[in-house]
Amino acid sequence: MLEITNLSKVYEGNVLALDRVSFKAKQGEFMAVIGLSGSGKSTLLRCINRLVEPTDGQIVWNGVDITDASQDEMRRIRRKIGMVFQHFNLVSRSRVLTNVLSGRLGYVNPVMSLANRFPKEDVEMAMRQMARVGITDQAFKRADELSGGQQQRVGIARAMMQEPEMILADEPVASLDPVLAHSIMQYLEKINKEDGVTIICSLHFLDLVHRYADRAIALNEGKLMFDGTPAEIDDEKFKEIYGKEAERVG
Repeated sequence: MLEITNLSKVYEGNVLALDRVSFKAKQGEFMAVIGLSGSGKSTLLRCINRLVEPTDGQIVWNGVDITDASQDEMRRIRRKIGMVFQHFNLVSRSRVLTNVLSGRLGYVNPVMSLANRFPKEDVEMAMRQMARVGITDQAFKRADELSGGQQQRVGIARAMMQEPEMILADEPVASLDPVLAHSIMQYLEKINKEDGVTIICSLHFLDLVHRYADRAIALNEGKLMFDGTPAEIDDEKFKEIYGKEAERVG
């Protein structure tokens, strides 16, 4: 269970990105986070694993107060929280296999990892995770030789190397065309259903929210505007989230 209470984030210059946001996410849930660009979606996801430090409020996950955790404790917590990024966040000149293995950095001896030496069982695990997302044949290519969709699959395989209980996916399909977007979302859905991994995924398009999410929350200027099922987002609620001039698609 993830429980967020009165979470706020103020950036330098008194920019309010999150304004007392509160919600809960059950283990194994697929939650979409929606809202306009700049509404606070990315800040919210990055506060959950403290890539961004919250200004105020509390984040409790499985009984552990993340907001109060030391850096050593956060290293242990982050082992179980995978992250998938919009722009993939790969080491472009490194091989695909090396990028996937980097998901084990929280588990292996730092000296060994610097030399790119991983236990045989980790390499075998990497091959299995690449097989799940259909990129085994790309294992020894450089990451920058792959298409955008393939690179995002590398990102998902890397996240799964952490053996996560939760994955935070920060607009994972924003830079992909609609066909590839569904392909990536289907991999996340499979991980959610087969492995019981909680998915918290920021998305722009409501058709993806309706197709993949059990539940959705919506942000507007850092405030929580909605918390419920995608089916509950009617035209009135849509305009509250996206503004009166917004045109609903999907």
